[in-house]
Amino acid sequence: MDLKLAGKRAVVTGGSKGIGRAIAVGLAAEGVSVAICARSEQPLREAEAEIRSHGVEAYAEPCDVGDGDALDGFLDRARERLGGVDILVNNVSALGRGDDLSAWQANIDLDLLASVRATQRVTPWMSEAGGGSIIFISSISGIEPSATASYSAIKAALISYSKFLAISLAPQRIRVNTIAPGSIEFEGGVWDRARQHNPERYQATLARIPWGRMGRPEEVADVAVFLASERAGWITGACVPVDGAQHKAIL
Repeated sequence: MDLKLAGKRAVVTGGSKGIGRAIAVGLAAEGVSVAICARSEQPLREAEAEIRSHGVEAYAEPCDVGDGDALDGFLDRARERLGGVDILVNNVSALGRGDDLSAWQANIDLDLLASVRATQRVTPWMSEAGGGSIIFISSISGIEPSATASYSAIKAALISYSKFLAISLAPQRIRVNTIAPGSIEFEGGVWDRARQHNPERYQATLARIPWGRMGRPEEVADVAVFLASERAGWITGACVPVDGAQHKAIL
C-alpha cells in the first residue's frame, strides 16, 4: 500500500529513543523528512543518522520542551530546515509516577503544556499549507486509570484535547488523533529497567497482557505512520490503543 507520504515534513518531539525514535524512523522509511528533539545529545545524533540513512532530510536539536522559548525556537528552525511542517507528533513524556505536586507539575509541563504549545505553534503553518496531521502519544492509563493519578489524569487530558482539536481544526483540513500505547519495552526504557531491577512489577504487568509479552516501539510507530498518511484521510478524533488487549475498557 502506498501511504502517499513521500515528500512530507514531520516533527517528532522526544524522537531520540523508544516510541519517538521508532516513529521518526518509520516516517523516514516512507520518504518523510523528519526533525526531532530530545534532551540527550548522543542518542539524538544516533537517531538523526538513522533517519538520514533513508535518504531524507534530517534535523535534530537538543531541546527541553518544558522550556517554552526553547521549544518555539526548535520548531521554527525545524520548519526552516525542512521547508514546512505537515505532520506533528507530540511524543515527549515526563513519566511522572507519583501523586506529589512535583510529579503533577512534571506531567503537566512536559506531557500536556509542551504538546499544547507545539500544536499552537504548528497549526497556523499547516492551515496555510492546506492541511496536516497531528498525533498525540497518550497511554492506556488515560483510558483506564492506573495506580498513578497524575500520569493517568494528564494522559486523559491529551485524549480530550485531541478530540476538541479534531473538531475545531476540521475546516482547516488538519486531522488530529491520539495513540494510547500499553506497556512498551525497549532498551533503556521503563520496562527494560523494571525487568532488570523490579522483576515483580515487570511480571505482574506482563501477566495482565493477554498476548503474554510487552509491546515494541515499532508496533506503535506503524500505527502512527498510517494515521499520519493520506490513507487515514477520514480518521480524525480517534484514540487508538496499541496494547495487545492490555486495557480492559470497551472504549
